[in-house]
Amino acid sequence: MDEYTQKVFEHFRNPRNVGVMDEADGIGKIGSEDCGDYLVMYIKVDENEFIEDIKFQIYGCVAAIATSSALTEMAKGMHIDEAVAITEEDIIKYLGGLPEEKIHCSVLGAQCIKSAVLDYYQKKLQTNEDI
Repeated sequence: MDEYTQKVFEHFRNPRNVGVMDEADGIGKIGSEDCGDYLVMYIKVDENEFIEDIKFQIYGCVAAIATSSALTEMAKGMHIDEAVAITEEDIIKYLGGLPEEKIHCSVLGAQCIKSAVLDYYQKKLQTNEDI
């Protein structure tokens, strides 16, 4: 556990933006509910396509929880095009590093935000809104 930065521990102990979002504009899911890490992310998007709110639920390790929390802090207020460009390296840098064997956890958040934005666009298509 000494390999984690203080910022990782802070996001693990006090994760930001945890919870379910009723009437989310987009919902992303990544991982396996049956085994391993599983992440669900909810986004609320304003009329200019900026993320005005973001929440997550996760089943996972210290790194998975911390990276998901960090991602929500990074993405909140961003345009969705910027948010989907967040990489695992961006998340790791934001947290001040991760042990090599835990880097795969940062992929969850980076993939899940893309899944949530894709869901947002699919919902817009179904309601025939302009994209």
